[in-house]
Amino acid sequence: MLAAILALTDAACSGPGTMTSASGPGAHRISMLAVGMFAIAAFVFLVVICFLAYGLFHRRQDADDEAPNLEDHGGTRMVLLGGIAFPIVVLIVLFVITLVALQAQANEDTGTHVFTINVIAHRWWWEFQYPTQGIDTANEVHIPTGEPVLMEVTSTDVIHSFWVPRLQRKVDAIPGRTNEVTVQADTDGTYLGECSEFCGLQHAHMRFNVVAESSDAFNAWVADQQKAAPEPPPGEALQGQQVFLGSSCVYCHSITGTNASGTVGPNLTHVASRTMLASGTIPNTPDELAAWIENPQAIKPGTQMPASGLTPTQLRQLVAYLETLS
Repeated sequence: MLAAILALTDAACSGPGTMTSASGPGAHRISMLAVGMFAIAAFVFLVVICFLAYGLFHRRQDADDEAPNLEDHGGTRMVLLGGIAFPIVVLIVLFVITLVALQAQANEDTGTHVFTINVIAHRWWWEFQYPTQGIDTANEVHIPTGEPVLMEVTSTDVIHSFWVPRLQRKVDAIPGRTNEVTVQADTDGTYLGECSEFCGLQHAHMRFNVVAESSDAFNAWVADQQKAAPEPPPGEALQGQQVFLGSSCVYCHSITGTNASGTVGPNLTHVASRTMLASGTIPNTPDELAAWIENPQAIKPGTQMPASGLTPTQLRQLVAYLETLS
């Protein structure tokens, strides 16, 4: 039984979305605050249990005597110390350590950052704009390891919440308002982010990845993202480009270097380089991409993307084209 409980606890506290494996200054600060609060709560619990045990098992010296006078036996002093003074001290300590953590967070958000990323929440996907680098991508954000990056978070529709458990606290994405949070990763890796504010039917399928990599790898990624979409080779890929440009896709999606300039859906200039589709709902593979284009509602009911209405041949050609956009 104990082994099963420990296994379940380990499973609940592991994985890419865990809060117990901090990998950034913000998450470390939150983790230390949580540990401190837990330690204080455990201490208070132990004290209460001790007093309870004392009250249950302490035997009066003389059971035949009249009820003891609380003042004479220190009862009033115990009430004042244990019932008033002790809780006040505990609350003051909790208040102080929380203020210290909040001030450290405020200093981090107003400090120096290597650059800024605009985070725009949509139902139900994430848009990441790099104003300095001129990049617009979706559901996958890259940052250099060990460098503080300022995230300016907003929403186009309803209230969402931007959260990367292993890197930083939650911050609400509110229409018409911009909230700021600093994200920094101490080690290379891919960190799962998600929406933590219920926002509708597909709230649970509104995830994104934060990819932390070395400066050289990040600069190489930026250089690739800044390139226009390559011209597709002759054959199905070229025919797929014609299918895309001749369909209603161009009114919702953008591909740099073409006349597709829609802003309703994700920018597809480098869609093949992303690891997942539909904001983390399915992996980015040719088969899954074809299924997504053919009938998005079957995969993500309620999504804003309609069915394509393409023939099997057109669908195959379109997927061949999109696979060249890396």
